[in-house]
Order: sequence, then structure tokens, then C-alpha cells
Amino acid sequence: MLSLDPDAASANKPVLVCKEVTKQFGSAPPAVNKVELSLQQGELLGLLGPSGCGKTTLLRLLAGFEKPEAGEIVITGQPVCGSGQWLPPERRQVGIVFQDYALFPHLNVVENVSFGLKQLTRKGQLPKKQIRTLALEAINLVGLSGMEKRYSHELSGGQQQRVALARALAPRPPLILLDEPFSNLDVQVRLYLRQEVRDILKSIGASGIFVTHDQEEALAIADKVGVMQGGNLLQVAAPETIYQQPASRFVAEFVTQANFVSAIRQSSGWKTELGLIADLPVSNRSVSGEIEQGDLMICQEDVTIEQDAAGPLEVRGRQFLGREYQYQLMMPSSQMLLVRTLASQRLAIGDRVRVKVDRERLRFFANENSGSNAKASQATTQTVAA
Repeated sequence: MLSLDPDAASANKPVLVCKEVTKQFGSAPPAVNKVELSLQQGELLGLLGPSGCGKTTLLRLLAGFEKPEAGEIVITGQPVCGSGQWLPPERRQVGIVFQDYALFPHLNVVENVSFGLKQLTRKGQLPKKQIRTLALEAINLVGLSGMEKRYSHELSGGQQQRVALARALAPRPPLILLDEPFSNLDVQVRLYLRQEVRDILKSIGASGIFVTHDQEEALAIADKVGVMQGGNLLQVAAPETIYQQPASRFVAEFVTQANFVSAIRQSSGWKTELGLIADLPVSNRSVSGEIEQGDLMICQEDVTIEQDAAGPLEVRGRQFLGREYQYQLMMPSSQMLLVRTLASQRLAIGDRVRVKVDRERLRFFANENSGSNAKASQATTQTVAA
């Protein structure tokens, strides 16, 4: 059974530590700005963020394909850059799975998987007789036994991805880097393979970092999720924490895809277009002090719809998503409120409704200019059940 080199990874120390890692291209703002990061053995980190946020650049810095202007990177206790140290990619004990797989078309499966192992043999780090053994173990681990002699053009996209993963795993590195590894696959294969990749990495105790722009993917398979924007790592936490307790308005918008409804705090609660919502727990407020005007984050699944001919909201859109519907409800201000319900609740376009909001996961975010929210000041005061 393929397993990690016990000398390369230890449960007593982090597999990866980044300290204020910074990368800048020319005079542009930093692509990666003072990133602090730590990863323990066996942990999987999903790096999430929009295009251009710096997540792939950070991955390239970890791999050694880019040199940072500042900061330090330590892998399995060894500094690989910073403090006068620099190790090239081939000496970093890092496996890499590229977005386009990067398989050699003139090599078959076992030859592709053996490629990195042969480099280790040339450096005297691996006996030649172990190459085929390790390659076959990796191929078996990813479920491709019997396909050793096939070429990449004879494989499906999912099978090619498995070959790329086997090639990265064969040298038994303690850290695997995956750059949007499932983006080229169709939906069904992607859903199946992402869980399988997680299971494979967990089975051998490898740590992994995968870059994605897919929120659901990151939340589903990562132990920790890091959200990036403009080169900054805004929050690193468990998926549940990222979703339920986002540290900033950007994290909340990008990860939860929640609604943001204008609100003014009153003695009895929060005055909104949806009605008066009871006060929030202190832990759900992202600001302190006397700021009383801003937005409430309302997750789509935390809203219950009740059909009511005199209701203040109108159904303007409906999407059937299999097990549920997503409704677009137009509020009095013409802002759209997105709500998800069970598929058993079917409403027609044009129906009037009122809503109830579950306040347990509501979070408040203050406006940058707390005195300029006209919508909140015009909000109605219908009672919303908490």
C-alpha cells in the first residue's frame, strides 16, 4: 500500500508554513500579499477566490515556479525559500497536479507515472528497481490497474486526471498541490472524482492544497478553506465556520451567495424591508460600537415562504434544481431576494408571498458609510417570525 515517507512528514510539525509570503509583478499591486498559512499532515486546504485573486500564484510560489519578493516558506521543517534559502521545484518534496494534466502523449500510463521517479533515480535518491513497483502502486491506488499500457488519447478525461494524480503521488511527497484539477471534467465525473481524490489523499495521510473557484467544491472536500481576494488571504477556517461565520462582507458574498438586506437597528430589533427581525446574538455582529446601519446577511436556505395574496413580495423567477426550487422574490425596493425551498413547494410567477427568516445564522455587516442607507430608513415594519 502506498504511504508517505515517514522521514518526510511528521505529525509533530506542520507540513507547510508560510510567513508573510509576498509576490509582485512589476508595478502592479501584489499578486500575493503577506500570506500567513499553516498546514498539518493529512489536512486538505481548498484555496477559493475569484479569477485573479492570487490563488494560483500562491500555489506556484509553494511549488517553486515563482520566487517571492518577501516572506518564508517551510515544507516539512525545511526552509525552501526566504532567509537566504532557495530550493528549486524538484527538491521540494511536492507533488503537482496541473489543470490540463500535462501528460506526455508519447508515453503510456506507467511511463507517465514513472517519469518523476526516474528523476529521483538519476539523483541517486531512489534505487532503479523500485521505479516500477512504486509506479504500479500509485496506478493501483487511483483505480487504473490494467490500463498501464494505454496512452493518454485512449483515456477519458477522468482517467487522465487519475494518471496525473498517480504521477504526483508516486514519489510519496508529503504535500500535493492541485490547480483546479476538476475544471475540465463534466459535472458527474467531477462530483465523483473530487470525493475519490479526497479519499485517496486521506488514505495515505498526504496533505493537499487545491485551487478552485467553485464554492461547493471547496466546502465539500476540504478540511480547511482559505478565501483570497486581491492577493490577500482573508480567512482560513473549517468549511462550516467559513459558511456560517464569514469574517468579512466579501467572504460572505463569495462563499455563501447569501442575500444582503438593508437594516437599521432599533430597540426592538432590526428594521428591514422584510419586517422587524429580532436582535441578533452578539457573536453574529461583525462590528462593535454604536454603528446601527448596514446589511443583514440572510442565507437562501434560512428563509421560509408563505403564499399570501396581500404579501409584500412577488415571485419574479423560479429555477428547478432537482431536490429544490430557487425563487427570486422582488422586495418593495425592487431588490431581489433569493430563496431555496423544497421541491414540494411550487409557486407560480407573479404570486404574492411573505417570508419568515431564521435569525440563528443572520450576520450583520456595517456599511462603510453608515449614514447613507435610504432603503433601510424606508423599510416596512411587518413582523418577521424568528
